[in-house]
Amino acid sequence: QVQLVESGGGLVQAGGSLRLSCAASGRTFSSNAMYWFRQAPGKEREFVAGISWSGGNTYYAESVKGRFTISRDNAKNTVYLQMNSLKPEDTAVYYCAAGPSGSRWSVAPSYWGQGTQVTVSS
Repeated sequence: QVQLVESGGGLVQAGGSLRLSCAASGRTFSSNAMYWFRQAPGKEREFVAGISWSGGNTYYAESVKGRFTISRDNAKNTVYLQMNSLKPEDTAVYYCAAGPSGSRWSVAPSYWGQGTQVTVSS
């Protein structure tokens, strides 16, 4: 059974930092693009960040550029999202997702984690 399990969410004050982790089990995703999405109450799920299978290319939503960093450790089958300078508008449930394998980039999630809550207080 394929599972993506997020951890690291919590409550933080504005300006603070959190590091989310996404551990995969059931199969390896070392050849797959990986993503972070988020969904705030009453809003649609939105793309936050993505990383190519090798880690050589990263992609970010404009709203998080310069504040968030996505990375991966293929040996550990784990993806991370370092979030700095957090703002109240970053409050959301954050989801890890896996996409297609190969070198051609696309945002096409096939597997989803259950999500982890991030709350940023003002």
